[in-house]
Amino acid sequence: MGRALWLGTCGAVALAAAPFLSPLLAGEAPAHLPGPSFADDFERREVGPDWWSTGGPWMIRRGELWGAGTRNNPLWLAMPLPRDVAVSFTARSETATGTRPGDIKLEIFGDGRTAGSGYVLVLGGWGNSVSVIARRDEHGADRVERTDRRVEPGRTYRMRVERRGQVLRWMVDGEEFLVLDDPAPLSGPGHDRFGFSSWDADLFFDDLRVEPLHAERTP
Repeated sequence: MGRALWLGTCGAVALAAAPFLSPLLAGEAPAHLPGPSFADDFERREVGPDWWSTGGPWMIRRGELWGAGTRNNPLWLAMPLPRDVAVSFTARSETATGTRPGDIKLEIFGDGRTAGSGYVLVLGGWGNSVSVIARRDEHGADRVERTDRRVEPGRTYRMRVERRGQVLRWMVDGEEFLVLDDPAPLSGPGHDRFGFSSWDADLFFDDLRVEPLHAERTP
């Protein structure tokens, strides 16, 4: 089945199922994993019950998590994050042309159901021109950014996102990429979930690890 046909079919199914999903969209997002640690290598056929999304498609392809055309409907991990945590994984974009080349995206400390409810991290967004850590609104002013890095299509990046205290640090291939120092860090219920995200780009994620950290203490 071609990608366009597949996306169209998934969209039609999601639209037909919308009336039945409304009870799921109220109250707290599902979280049945106890934590505080988690690992997933996606070596299976289905995404499985440890993840959920209000949209998609999200699926497993050859041992990797694949998302394309999800239109900011993250795939959320059904586990509350520790306040101080490290989340590591690999990410790859296979989109080289069009309006959204590159555009690797994820969300952390969100509510587990709504895009832009926590911190939004984008590598090579806006036509592969800007990378950001944004607090809630990726288009807003409350963010840090850089414009000197482009996503190389087909390249696998090793990423690590960690928070200690009020500092959110994003590492790419072992080097510090962006840092957001938030004097009012998002945490607790409503701000304790992690999710992979995308817009139009063909994105692949793998080898996820979630590990609790100890907060940095001021002398």
